[in-house]
Amino acid sequence: IQSWKNQSSVTEFILLGFSRNPRTNWILFFLFLFLYLFTVLGNGLIVTLIRVDACLHTPMYFFLSLLSLLDLSYATTTVPQMLIHLVSKSKTISYVGCVIQMYVFLTLGITETWIFAAMAYDRYVAICYPLHYGVKMSQTLCVLLAVSSALCGLTCALVYTVFAMNLPYCGPNEINHFFCEIPAVLKLACADTSLNDQVDFILGFILLLIPLSLILASYVRIFTAILKIRSTQGRIKAFSTCASHITVVTMFCIPCMVMYMRPGSEASPEDDKKLALFYNVISAFLNPIIYSLRNKDVKRAFFKLVGMSEDTQ
Repeated sequence: IQSWKNQSSVTEFILLGFSRNPRTNWILFFLFLFLYLFTVLGNGLIVTLIRVDACLHTPMYFFLSLLSLLDLSYATTTVPQMLIHLVSKSKTISYVGCVIQMYVFLTLGITETWIFAAMAYDRYVAICYPLHYGVKMSQTLCVLLAVSSALCGLTCALVYTVFAMNLPYCGPNEINHFFCEIPAVLKLACADTSLNDQVDFILGFILLLIPLSLILASYVRIFTAILKIRSTQGRIKAFSTCASHITVVTMFCIPCMVMYMRPGSEASPEDDKKLALFYNVISAFLNPIIYSLRNKDVKRAFFKLVGMSEDTQ
């Protein structure tokens, strides 16, 4: 980090956030505070339920708990700082703080795309090979998929960050965003960023299109298998186990693709902020709702935890 700082005269950045109007900022503060607290509670509850309920110790819920943990961490990387900036006069972040935020955010986001692919594979095995599910989705494979997703996240985020921060930043230092996201920071570089655009596109291709292709391939096989099920009830049950996952993947991956795979010159700061809000704050907020509302096992575990039977509901 020290060598990067030597190249740049900028020692801190100013995050412009959403609005310069104090009243608007207070409204946004309470809105985002509610979303953030719900995100922490919802995802924290899912992680807790999966840990304490033995019935949820299956590969599907192992990946769901990882997803909730990632969502919780993901929102925590940006939202608390955004809340402080909404109501304080100082909206600065140090150069080092900006680099760290960028790296952690990317690591978690990249890991999440691969966890989505692992979840799709898990559904594929459960629906297409139900009798061999226990053997095929062994504990070793689940841990291996989780660790390789995290390693991919750690490594690729480092490449992204090094390429972005190798550029000189000599002013201005105002980032038109609510956190240090690479496309927004790159606009301040006083050097040609076309190589970064190419790197971002190639990495975006690897990190979004490859997992999405694997997810798509899994679902083609899943839907083929579902259509062969004779009973309508059986088809609905099989499809409903996949519906939550499809919803969550769509909400997260499409805004990410738009953000990271288009040239920087085509991006509008206001659109970027809306997109980032979607995959950073809103999807982390909605994931627990989507998974718990559609899931009988999670509901049963919750009622068991609070000492109520489902029949009393």
